[in-house]
Amino acid sequence: MNLKIETNKCLQGHNTLALAARASHFCCVSDHLQMQDALAFARSKSLAVIPLGAGSNVVLASDIDGLVIYVDLRGVTVKDAVDTAEDYVDVTFQAGEDWHEMVLYSLAQGWYGLENLSLIPGNMGAAAIQNIGAYGVELSDILTSLKVFDIESGQLLTLTTKECQFSYRNSVFKQSLKDKYIITEVTLRLSTQPVINLEYPALTDYFDDQLASPTPHMVSEAVCNIRRSKLPDPNELPNVGSFFKNPVISAVSFTSIERQLESKDVKVPGYIQSSGSVKVPAGWLVEQCQFKGVRQGSAGVHKDQALVLVNYNDSMTSDPAKDILGLADNIQRMVAAEFGIDLDIEPRIYGSL
Repeated sequence: MNLKIETNKCLQGHNTLALAARASHFCCVSDHLQMQDALAFARSKSLAVIPLGAGSNVVLASDIDGLVIYVDLRGVTVKDAVDTAEDYVDVTFQAGEDWHEMVLYSLAQGWYGLENLSLIPGNMGAAAIQNIGAYGVELSDILTSLKVFDIESGQLLTLTTKECQFSYRNSVFKQSLKDKYIITEVTLRLSTQPVINLEYPALTDYFDDQLASPTPHMVSEAVCNIRRSKLPDPNELPNVGSFFKNPVISAVSFTSIERQLESKDVKVPGYIQSSGSVKVPAGWLVEQCQFKGVRQGSAGVHKDQALVLVNYNDSMTSDPAKDILGLADNIQRMVAAEFGIDLDIEPRIYGSL
């Protein structure tokens, strides 16, 4: 077998929350043959398979009894030679490539469409699972297809965008195909002509005083600056970015909350969706419940961004994973009590407390 299997592997360096969970079995795969070997090994030992990339959207609540496969597939290829008559190019990125690095690489090649998704942590494969989105753009807007390994059979399959069943922060890989496939590559259709999307309010405000029209490079830089001003660097303060999804509620529910807060002279932020429903910023809800800056053992809500839960990892008498999930539960209960809104946790939780 062309594969090294490690046992009792500490995963603290493989997740951005820096949780020191251990995997009973661990391997790193850098090509398809190694992936097939890893899946065959898991089947022979009746082990659950847990794919792991940058670990930027997972909470390792406890040790993992199974085979953790670190997906280190690398490479970028242009599907077809660029036809000068076309204004797009199909580019395939291997799942282990760093998302932000690929945004910058695409810009350098003159491939546009990813600028608004700059500085999102994680790798290409995980981006499709989450259907990442930011500043008015979602991955599903530009993804044409992807390839996956079927965990049970070891077969390599191709799925279309439609088959991925994308929706807000969601895909078939979080629903009916959860824990069934491992994404190996994604193909994105990028524009060879500059495409500028400044519809998101934060970007509109950022460029409000600009005399010249912004370039895609300028948009990417703006997004990076905005994100850095709002979100802590996980290398400095362990976190997984946004811990809760922005809830989407009915227009009736939104109006009810507005009336509820009228007497307090509080304006409720809301973004009307094409369906008529309203997206409410989860961070605003958490902040209204007075959780910004709150500490609970090793866990805390960031002092500047209520949507981010962090691991201070400075309490010798507590379990950071237990503290983080306990704090998240307290937040969910309070938001539900105050606003009647259920907050969904964004990262995937592995293990149990």
